[in-house]
Amino acid sequence: MTIDVQEPMSSQGGAEFPPVKVPARQKPAWMRLTVGTAAIGAVVGYLFGHFLGNLIAADYPNVASSGQNDIAIVLALSLGALGWLLGIGALNYPLAKIVGRRPAPREHESGWIRYFTYSTDHKVVGLQYVVGVLMFLFTGGLMAMAIRTELLTPTSRVFGPGAYIAIVGEHGTIMMMMASSVVVGPLGNWLVPLMIGSRRMAFPRIEAFSFWVFTAGYLVILTALPMGGFPTGWTGYAPLQTEAGGGMDSYLVGFALIGIGMIAAGFNLAVTIINYRAPGMTWSRVPIFVWSVLATAALLTLATPTLVVAGLFGILDRTAQTAFFVNEHGGSAFLWQNLFWFFGHPEVYIMALPGFGIVGEILPVFTRKPLFAYRVAAAGMLGVALLSFFVWQHHLFQSGINPDMRPLFMLTTELISIPTGFIFLVGLGTLWKAKIRFEVPMLFAMAMYFNFLIGGISGVFLSDVPVNVTVHGSFFVMAHFHYTIMGGLIFAFFGGLYYWLPKMTGKTLNKRLGQIHFWMMFVFFNVTFFPLFLVGLMGQPRRVFEYASNLQTLNDISSVGAFLLGTSFLVFVANFAWCIFIDPKPAPANPWDSRGLEWQTPTPVPPYNFERIPVILDDPYHYSEAGASPVADFGPVPSELVEQS
Repeated sequence: MTIDVQEPMSSQGGAEFPPVKVPARQKPAWMRLTVGTAAIGAVVGYLFGHFLGNLIAADYPNVASSGQNDIAIVLALSLGALGWLLGIGALNYPLAKIVGRRPAPREHESGWIRYFTYSTDHKVVGLQYVVGVLMFLFTGGLMAMAIRTELLTPTSRVFGPGAYIAIVGEHGTIMMMMASSVVVGPLGNWLVPLMIGSRRMAFPRIEAFSFWVFTAGYLVILTALPMGGFPTGWTGYAPLQTEAGGGMDSYLVGFALIGIGMIAAGFNLAVTIINYRAPGMTWSRVPIFVWSVLATAALLTLATPTLVVAGLFGILDRTAQTAFFVNEHGGSAFLWQNLFWFFGHPEVYIMALPGFGIVGEILPVFTRKPLFAYRVAAAGMLGVALLSFFVWQHHLFQSGINPDMRPLFMLTTELISIPTGFIFLVGLGTLWKAKIRFEVPMLFAMAMYFNFLIGGISGVFLSDVPVNVTVHGSFFVMAHFHYTIMGGLIFAFFGGLYYWLPKMTGKTLNKRLGQIHFWMMFVFFNVTFFPLFLVGLMGQPRRVFEYASNLQTLNDISSVGAFLLGTSFLVFVANFAWCIFIDPKPAPANPWDSRGLEWQTPTPVPPYNFERIPVILDDPYHYSEAGASPVADFGPVPSELVEQS
C-alpha cells in the first residue's frame, strides 16, 4: 500500500514525472471502511431515523391514528443513506475540513479490497459502476420476468392487483435509475481521463461519492417492496403520489439520492473534459465518445436538479402537509408532471447519447475507416442535448393542459429527430462500402442501429398529436420506449463492455460465448417487444394485468421471448465470471488494433495512467490512410505547449 505524496498535476500543467510514492502504514482490517461498515452505518442510521420520526410524530395524534408515519419513514431512509455514506468514508474529507483538521492522506488499497472501499481511482470507480449497474439490470430483469409471467394468461392471477402494480413500478424505476448511469458511470468514469490524456478526474472524491450515493438510492428503492410498493409506476404522478402508502416515500427519497449522484457525476465529467485535456487535444480531436459524455454531462447537470426539487416537494406534501401537488389545497398535480418530464425527457437522451458515442468508437475500428462526418456527429449530439429541453410536454398531450400548446411541442418533438438523424447517418456513412470485421463488439453496435431505427420511426408517429392521443398509455408506447432505450443503449453498453473489458480487466472474454450472448439477446429482444406494438395498436393498456382473450397469443410470444432474453444475460454473466475469476487469460495490449489513446497505455493501466502527459498530434480515426500520423507523442511535454495551456 502507498500514499501519494504528490497529487497528479493538471494535464495542462505538463507533469513530466510520475508521483512520488512512500510506504504507508497498513491499517488493521477492522479499521478499514468498506461495504461492511457502510451496511452497519445504514442500519444504525435507519433505526435512529425511525426512532426520531416516531418521537416527532408523537405530538401529532392524526399521524398516529392513520397508521402510517411518513415522517419516520422519510427520516429513517434519509439517515440510513447518510449512515451508508459515513460508513464507507464518503464524508471524511469534508468533515475534517469543517472541524479544522488536516484530512489524512488518501490511501490507495491494493488487491480486491479496493473495489469495496471509497476509492478515488477513476478506474476502480468505473469497475464498481460496472458491477452496480449489472445488479440494477439483474434486479429489474427479475421483475420484468414477473410481469411477463402474470401476462401469460388474460384472467388467471399470479399476483394480486396491488402486488402487480408494485412490481411494475419497481421494475420501471430501477431500470430508469440503472439506465441513467449505465454508460456514464462505468465507461464514462473509466475511459474519459484516458481518452483525453489526463491522469485523473477533476474531482476524484466527488466521482467516488457519485457511485456510493447511486448505490444508496438503489437500496432505498428496494425498501418500497416490503412497504407495499407504490401505485404510480415509475413516473410518480400526483395525486396518487400524495395518497399512496409508505413505499412512495422510498420512491421519492431514492430518486432524490439518484439525482444527487447524477448531478455530481455530470458536473465532474464536464469539468474534467473541459479543463483536463492533454496539450494538443483541441475540440476537433476529442474522441466522439467524449463528445457524447460531455453532452450527457450537460443534461445531467442542468436537468436533474428539477427532479431532486420535485422529489423534495413531494416529500414535504407527505410529511409537512404542504400542498405543492394537492389540487384541493391550491396546488396542482400538473406541476409534478411538468417538473418530472422537464427532467424526464432529457433523461431519455442521457441514456441514448452515450450509446451513440460507444458505437461511434467501435465502427471505425472494425471497418478500418475514418469516422464519417465527425463534426456532424459532435454537432448532432449537442443539438439533441439543447432541443431535449423543449419537448417535455408531448408527454402531457392527454392531460388537459392548454391544447393551444400542442402544435408547438409537436413541432419541437419532430425537430429533435433532425440532429438524431444526423448522428444515425454518421454511422451509416462509416459502414458504407466498408470491409467489416464481425467481432462481438461490432455485432452489438450494428444491432443497436437496427433496433434504434425501429424505436425512432415509432417515435416520430408518437410526436404527432392525433396518433399520440390514440395510443397513449398503451403497449405501443412501451414497445417504442424499449426499442429506443434497451434496443439502443443496452445493446451499445454490451458492445462497449466486450470492446473495453480486455483493457479494463486485463482478461480476454470468450468469443464463442459472446456470439451466443449476442444472437440470443438480439433475436429474443425482438421476439419480446415487437409483438407489443401490435397489442398496443389493438387496444391493450399498460399496467393492466387482465386483457382481452384475443390478445393472449401475442402476449404469450412476448413472455416466452422475455424469459429467453433474460437467459441471454446469464450467458454474459457466465462468460464474465469464467474468464475473469475461474480461467483468466491475459488480454493482448491492443486486441482490436485501435488508434484510441486509451489503448496506448500498458495493460493493466498504471495508477496514474500516463508516466508523462502525452502531446496529442491527431484524432484517433485515421484508419487505412497512408502516412497517418501517430495519435500522440508520449515524450516530454514541450515548454511552449505548457505555457500556452
